Amino acid sequence: MELISTPENPVPRGAECTRVVTNDGFHLRAMSVRVSNPRGTVVILGGRADFMERYFETARDLMERGYCVASVDLRGQGGSQRLTEKRLRGHVGSFEEYDEDIRAFMTQVVLPDCPPPYYVLAHSTGGNIILRLIRTRNWFKKCVLIAPLVDLNYGAWPIPLVHLLTSIAMTLRLGWVYLPGKRQAPLGRKDFVGNPLTQDQRRWNRDSAVLEKAPQLGSGAPTYGWLSAALKSIATLRKMKSEKGLKCPVLIVAAGLDSVVDNDAIRRFSERVAGVSIITIREALHEILLEKDEIRQQFLAAFDVFVAEEP
Repeated sequence: MELISTPENPVPRGAECTRVVTNDGFHLRAMSVRVSNPRGTVVILGGRADFMERYFETARDLMERGYCVASVDLRGQGGSQRLTEKRLRGHVGSFEEYDEDIRAFMTQVVLPDCPPPYYVLAHSTGGNIILRLIRTRNWFKKCVLIAPLVDLNYGAWPIPLVHLLTSIAMTLRLGWVYLPGKRQAPLGRKDFVGNPLTQDQRRWNRDSAVLEKAPQLGSGAPTYGWLSAALKSIATLRKMKSEKGLKCPVLIVAAGLDSVVDNDAIRRFSERVAGVSIITIREALHEILLEKDEIRQQFLAAFDVFVAEEP
């Protein structure tokens, strides 16, 4: 396992690549990087099909602010062990498997080797995982979630039909099959126009260059198994009430132009669950940390204020 460096996207200075082994035997790729006189450690957790190299720029931003950084690729994606013989399939059996990934990462890398206090910066699927974990785990002082997967944006698909088709596929043991109409290969340079993730072509090309150098990091479309697991995890979030509480304060930063996750569901969640604040960057697509400079700066300003506030 190694970290991939390109001229446009160098590995953060001092970063170390570490192997994490879960209780169910999966090998995960993790990274940690320390700074002098640290203010604490920020854990970066990406979304579905992500890989750590996409967050090197953000890691450097955090290091400049005095934070150590740690990150991990979830099972089935990036440089971590895949779940099917076909590497590109975006698959998982249950989001509880991701819970085990984070437990192993925290206990093997972050808690023993990284200075407290601990914060988390999680995107999309990573935000879903964190919201469920902090119902019971008190690892983090504060959590910042970017466009979290509180629910999907189903577009023209009626939600009952999505649930029905997913249920049929799982009953027929077709969980490994790609979702219909979804691209099976990773997106690349030629796919920038009309993409739902970012309006910044330079960062898009930078990440494409990483995949050109290390195609093994790429992932394609999700499977019915992944969607089934996501729908169950989404249902868990939907049942969360304010009286249950979370173990730390949460700031959600929503993307106003998001077509991947459901912003209305995010807003309802923030109104229903105590300790959750929300702001929206209206001009942003789904991947705020990979957006234009002015959008990233809005996010970083909100991060700085939230983390600096007394809990």
